[in-house]
Amino acid sequence: MSTARESALALVTSYYETFNSGDREAFLALLTDEVRHDTNQGGQEAGREKFRTFLARMDRCYAEQVKELQVFASEDGTRAAAEFFIDGTYQSTDAGLPEATGQKYYLRVGAFFELVSGKVDRITNYYNLQEWLRLVGA
Repeated sequence: MSTARESALALVTSYYETFNSGDREAFLALLTDEVRHDTNQGGQEAGREKFRTFLARMDRCYAEQVKELQVFASEDGTRAAAEFFIDGTYQSTDAGLPEATGQKYYLRVGAFFELVSGKVDRITNYYNLQEWLRLVGA
């Protein structure tokens, strides 16, 4: 039988493996209905449908894969964190950002999770926006 910590590590690892697979329905199934999503240097959105809308924009504007994933979790399995690199291509201009021309980037990201009943209830992502802008030639 796995510990709460092992279950949390497995869930977050599965979160990123599923993200990389491109199966958005399987990815969304890992979230609670009320999932809270704190965007980098932005606000908080709540609910799986808001997350679905966010993913659709991301998939339109960016082609990304998580690389070099490291996952950490609390002993009680309610909190987790991840550090990784996003290997991406900026493929379609995102509102308020520079023009997309297929620029490549490899950017370090940190993420923090709250986990409830085997699902992600909160995800908070952090990355250096100024570094991403530099990498895409802004």
